[in-house]
Amino acid sequence: MQTINQIKAAIIADPQNKSFTERHIEPLFAAPSTARINIVGQAPGVKAEQTRLYWNDQSGDRLREWLNVDRDTFYNSELFAVIPMDFYYPGKGKSGDLPPRQGFAQKWHPQILATLPNIQLTLLIGQYAQKYYLPQNTLNVTETVKNYREFLPHFLPLVHPSPRNQLWLKKNSWFEQEVVPTLQQLVKSILSC
Repeated sequence: MQTINQIKAAIIADPQNKSFTERHIEPLFAAPSTARINIVGQAPGVKAEQTRLYWNDQSGDRLREWLNVDRDTFYNSELFAVIPMDFYYPGKGKSGDLPPRQGFAQKWHPQILATLPNIQLTLLIGQYAQKYYLPQNTLNVTETVKNYREFLPHFLPLVHPSPRNQLWLKKNSWFEQEVVPTLQQLVKSILSC
């Protein structure tokens, strides 16, 4: 089995990532071998790429609030893996960031996950993570999240915590009333083991 450093070196050397490597942009993910919770989102945002710190924006603040963990625990406990569907900022599109590149997760996720023997829960944030990890699921994001119990104990689908989803959160009050408390209970239980 490859080490995480060997995998990272292979990602950097991969021709698919040449334009990022030439600009000295390294892949942005975290995979400590002690991680118990894996967070799979879309891709790093522009601020994350600039600061070299994943979930380092308002979306990250809301995600940590949903998890009921502070920044120090999130970044320094080595209990969280962050393995997005693409490890590089894909650029801006007409209505937000571009989607993660095709084939990226298929190539790198299995190798990285093989180094993480302690994962007890994977959070699937947004449509790209949900489509990849729940391939038999044909529901849209709202219905997938609403039916989150079907995917437990291994997966918990979530809506993206972006400020752009404020209207969605208002229309779907069940999310913060039911899903977030369940998430917090699971996280507390897993982290306290």
